[in-house]
Amino acid sequence: MHKPRRLKDKIKLLDDLIPIVRQAKSNGCTTVFTNGCFDILHSGHVKLLEQCRQAGDALIVGLNSDASVRKLKGPNRPIIPQELRAQVVAALESVDYVVIFNEPDPLQVITRLVPDVLIKGGDWTPDTIIGRDIVQSAGGRVFAIPLMDGVSTTSIAHKMKASKA
Repeated sequence: MHKPRRLKDKIKLLDDLIPIVRQAKSNGCTTVFTNGCFDILHSGHVKLLEQCRQAGDALIVGLNSDASVRKLKGPNRPIIPQELRAQVVAALESVDYVVIFNEPDPLQVITRLVPDVLIKGGDWTPDTIIGRDIVQSAGGRVFAIPLMDGVSTTSIAHKMKASKA
């Protein structure tokens, strides 16, 4: 699979990413998908993304848009705007592509990309992972990776807020 080196080439619209993924699959590459808000990127995120990348040849990260994060996390989130979050995630060596989605969950992205491997953090059980049925029905694998203890964006945000008081 062609690996983009420039940051701007790693951040794609879904319609632009679909033919890239199809080409990669036709070349025998294993595509891996994970998703999240990635608001205040931390060591737990980095570790998760590195483990996701080890599961295949190309890692695609679905990133919740600002509107999507607000629906999920409340009116005070995200802390970091989607364009900046996308740039930080795309800058990681383990990440091949980033796609921003507006829906509360990545089902539409997963349905259109049909990755070979679908991975979430350990706060999800395999049977609750959104898109599991789509990936498995196409012969793919779905699993959860254990989270790093004591590291979360929410706990970081609370510590930051407490330190201002």
